[in-house]
Amino acid sequence: MEKKILVVDDSESIREILKSLLEEENFLVEVAEDGLKGLDKVKSNDYDLILTDLHMPNLDGIGFINEARKLENCKRTPILFLTTETQQEAKDKAKEAGATGWIIKPFVPAKIKSIVNRVLH
Repeated sequence: MEKKILVVDDSESIREILKSLLEEENFLVEVAEDGLKGLDKVKSNDYDLILTDLHMPNLDGIGFINEARKLENCKRTPILFLTTETQQEAKDKAKEAGATGWIIKPFVPAKIKSIVNRVLH
């Protein structure tokens, strides 16, 4: 069975790059352009992994993770936090909210593939 991934990021180019990279690895990928739209998708779908940005309109990444973790179908889903922030405080807030880990942007495509494959296998 193919693994299903949700990418939540307000940058269209980041969404498209991640979608393309992950589809090369034979994952099913859905995208959402902000935390609210991502939350709507999580409420009606099950995902094997979620990648979310920090800075987004309507609902930021921390808020998205907090709300997603309240949903029964998302309590154990790995969530990787994508951020340009290198400060420990941002990482701590993400971890507190329930992030499984984080990836610093800009990212290397091969590293994204490696991390995602490691988390999902």
